[in-house]
Amino acid sequence: MAVKLMHAVQYNSYGGGPSGLKIPIPTPKKDEVLLKLEAASLNPVDWTIQTGLMRPLFFPRHFPHTPVSDVAGEVVEVGQGVRKFKVGDKVVAILTLSNGGGFAEFATASESLTVTRPPEVSAAEAAGLPIAGITAHKCLTQAAGVKLDGTGPQKNILVTAASGGVGHYAVQLAKLGNHHVTATCGARNIDLVKSLGADEVLDYKTPEGAALNSPSGRKYDAVIHCTTGIPWSTFNPNLSPNGKVIDITPGPKAMLTFTLQKLTCSKKQLVPLLVIRKAENLEYLVKLVKEGKLKTVIDSTHPLSNAEDAWGKSIDGHATGKIIVEPK
Repeated sequence: MAVKLMHAVQYNSYGGGPSGLKIPIPTPKKDEVLLKLEAASLNPVDWTIQTGLMRPLFFPRHFPHTPVSDVAGEVVEVGQGVRKFKVGDKVVAILTLSNGGGFAEFATASESLTVTRPPEVSAAEAAGLPIAGITAHKCLTQAAGVKLDGTGPQKNILVTAASGGVGHYAVQLAKLGNHHVTATCGARNIDLVKSLGADEVLDYKTPEGAALNSPSGRKYDAVIHCTTGIPWSTFNPNLSPNGKVIDITPGPKAMLTFTLQKLTCSKKQLVPLLVIRKAENLEYLVKLVKEGKLKTVIDSTHPLSNAEDAWGKSIDGHATGKIIVEPK
């Protein structure tokens, strides 16, 4: 029996460049579904794994590796034990970072990390949500303790790199809870970030933006920190007495600051974020997109045959919103 093949993009070693090739279409195991992919979304963690920085965590699990974990598509086969989905269902799924699989025409996904995608939500919109959207949601609700249903007290929130993948979702989610949002971004994206609901927007290249000073003189109850290179000494004077900085990409200095603050019982805190992605969080975000309360800003769309262009754009670090790859 002939093996069915699909187009995919893989790399064979840490630091190795991606290459297109044909590989066998995977077969869904127990409690898995096979998806015909319609869109995949890149995240910085994808190329961070390629550099070898996550090697201590055994990422990736093996070579050759097909990267990318955020996907949307159609169920074309179900494995043993699958109950929630059937062939023909449109879904969005979270693939494991260690195994990846999104840079391909087909991928297998765990039933427990797959959710239904309603017709009102496009594949590209949905594919942007798993890592970036859930990270923004967890920053606000878990780490900062912010309510998004409007029932809690209004908080002053700062979002850095607010036009990026996590940042543009964080602005919108914070505004759902009627919180006051100050945001930083490049000059070219100021109007976009305002359109997402930000009350104040700072050009990060100006003195005021670099200092993170709120134009209205507010102190921040929480900072959703989506960039790098800003020291604690810049955050500290801008925080309220119990203000928190939630760092989504904490480095060694951030971890040291976190440890020292714990030892000294500091009320102001830098909080390194650890996100465990769950289907229930993804379902919540998909529902918001369906209802028009949240949107995925798409920076660019690339065919799988030009995946290296999308990869390079993500590494460049100046994407506005999400970078999407579509099998064609």
